[in-house]
Amino acid sequence: MFAIIDIETCGGKFEFRRGHITEICILIHDGLSVVEKFSTLINPQCYISPTFVRISGITNEMVEHAPTFAQVAKKIWEMTEGKIFVAHNVGFDYGFIKEEFASLGAKYKRDTLCTVRLSRKLIPGKKSYSLGNLCESLGIENEARHRAEGDAVATAKLFDILMQAKSAHPVYKNKGIDELMVRRIDKIKKYILDKLPEECGVYYFLDQDQNIIYIGKSVNAYNRALSHFNTSEKKGRAMLNELYNVDFVPTGSELIALLLEAEEIKKHKPKFNRQRKADTFTHSIDWFKDEKGIINFKLIEYDNSTNALVSFNTYFSAREKLETWIDDYSLCMRYCGLTDDDSVCFNHQIKKCNGICAEQEEIEIYNKRAAELLKNYTFAKPDFVIIDKGKRPGQQSVILIEKGRYAGYGYIDGGEQISSAEEFKSLVKLATYYPDSTDLIQGWLKNNSPKIIAI
Repeated sequence: MFAIIDIETCGGKFEFRRGHITEICILIHDGLSVVEKFSTLINPQCYISPTFVRISGITNEMVEHAPTFAQVAKKIWEMTEGKIFVAHNVGFDYGFIKEEFASLGAKYKRDTLCTVRLSRKLIPGKKSYSLGNLCESLGIENEARHRAEGDAVATAKLFDILMQAKSAHPVYKNKGIDELMVRRIDKIKKYILDKLPEECGVYYFLDQDQNIIYIGKSVNAYNRALSHFNTSEKKGRAMLNELYNVDFVPTGSELIALLLEAEEIKKHKPKFNRQRKADTFTHSIDWFKDEKGIINFKLIEYDNSTNALVSFNTYFSAREKLETWIDDYSLCMRYCGLTDDDSVCFNHQIKKCNGICAEQEEIEIYNKRAAELLKNYTFAKPDFVIIDKGKRPGQQSVILIEKGRYAGYGYIDGGEQISSAEEFKSLVKLATYYPDSTDLIQGWLKNNSPKIIAI
């Protein structure tokens, strides 16, 4: 389903703050036709200058008794939820609506589709891709130009044409692959695979100068390396073009492979690795109980964290995680630090919060959900070791957790008896601590049941 949207505003981002919407029209399109419409003027709660009155024809008198954005926010939220946000120059319309919701303390996030970009791909050769010029060239009538409903209806007609063009568009495939490249990659493929065992561990791809260009891990290094050679992805093929050698560190334990890979990527920052390169953490989500006994979560700077559940490389990734928790556990925005301490949160208005901020939900019931979240992001005990597979038969691996943090790993013979914390520590190769190692361990423990020894 698609939500085809057009808005009118009383200023661009340079004239006023973004968010002053004066009119909106939403057309719900099921892929064949428009099945629902919502259109209304909106009181922007500010003065509309003569310049923008001339553009849209919307006057201050027309919007005087119109609803504010806050009064129609719930309708807009519900109509667009689960649908692709479609607009002509989608960044403009989506940006204004997103910031209006942000002013209400809500994160508005939808998949988007831009009919300008799609038109350039499917109808090439036009002098202009403005909505007015496209409509004129394609014979689309628009009797209410620069009004939300008129432009939205025109965009919907353009959308229908684009859908037809897309279904008839030929698929081009690039068959001009350099034969020399193919032969070289086939040759290096055999060389790499001959050097890698079907074992668990971390592998390093090296270039001609022995620089590490990629680090990976797998329970079967041979099969994982083989998959790299079967990729059609542009970046993957570029990596193969630079690949000359490989190195391998067996771990036996999948968990150690996960932890070692993450640490090594941060250390070497290979050019073809995309994830886990960042070694600086800027924000954390802490938790605490307030004076009412309500479990709170709060996004704070990493250096100020005292009781972190998860840490992040950017504010935006931390905010996204917190908002995911709010959705998954029906948490209240107020008790996640996203609204004022004495306000009823926006999510309660759209029935995504059960109302603890409005004293409509018991603390015990709310805390039960919050406690489930805590259980998924904290260890049962702060000091323990995980016993896992070793690198050879009769050997076991040891992963040390100390004060709730990953400290390092080592190996012991199967018959060796270790009884004290100091003995375990003496066997461990200390690792540099990064907060995401906690996430890796917790995720692995959810899917595995190793032997755990408290120390």
